[in-house]
Amino acid sequence: MSKFPISAVQDALFASRGDFMIECHIANAMNAAHWHDHVELNYLLDGQMTYIFNGRQEKVEAGRLVLFWAAIPHRTIAVTPNAPLVCIYLPLVDFLGLPIDRVARGRIMQGQILSEACQNLIDGAVSQRWLKEWTVGDATRRELVFEEVKLRVRRLFIDNGGEKEGALRHSNRTNSATAVRHTEALTDLINRHFDEPLTVPQLAKLAGVHPTTANKAFQKVLGMSPNEYLIRYRIARAMKLLADTDDPVLKIAFDCGFGSSSRFYELFKQRTGDTPLVFRKSINRRTSERP
Repeated sequence: MSKFPISAVQDALFASRGDFMIECHIANAMNAAHWHDHVELNYLLDGQMTYIFNGRQEKVEAGRLVLFWAAIPHRTIAVTPNAPLVCIYLPLVDFLGLPIDRVARGRIMQGQILSEACQNLIDGAVSQRWLKEWTVGDATRRELVFEEVKLRVRRLFIDNGGEKEGALRHSNRTNSATAVRHTEALTDLINRHFDEPLTVPQLAKLAGVHPTTANKAFQKVLGMSPNEYLIRYRIARAMKLLADTDDPVLKIAFDCGFGSSSRFYELFKQRTGDTPLVFRKSINRRTSERP
């Protein structure tokens, strides 16, 4: 079990803001499901655990790296006592920027889990090094950890077949290929044009589908409307700018596609619980408190 000095509460709060984070804790059964806007990687150092993920049970064994989109509600319902779990939180924005096959990426966004086929003890050693360097390392080492994690995600997809049927465990087998194809086209358009004025009819026209078809497909595959995905994506972008730059809030609002500062404040507060200014101050405070 890792002995690195980790503040689990602090790291969990930091991760909930949409930032990259690594933490280790003793896995426990959860009283309720939760979700956050990350692609999450879990590596259980010992024992086993069972999730309820997207309404289905998914078992996780020690020594196997697991990846899933954490915006889908998930909950641990059973776990071996004293089982240490390394959790890596990769922001959705950064995951979407990786050169991963669109089909494979789309399946993760549907609510499927990708896991290493066999135990990989090297991942255990590497994940603990990442944990240590993220916890006590300087900015350069943290940047290296971030880049190494993204490379590991790419390798995970390649090693497990990526786009091949069967490499991903299906949590929802009812989604049609047509709905997935429409959703992928819409998410790609949103990711490229999030900073522009967009409506669902405009997106649907660009994707070559009827607006009603676009809404139904998106809801079926991702469990949300195209507009809700657009809002989440814009807020994720805004979080990065608030944390990484000194740009005025008004500039960030317009750079991320929000039509007005009042609309930006309203939606940001609804989704995060804080105003943009409070969020920025809290991020700056936590960053300054880190070793």
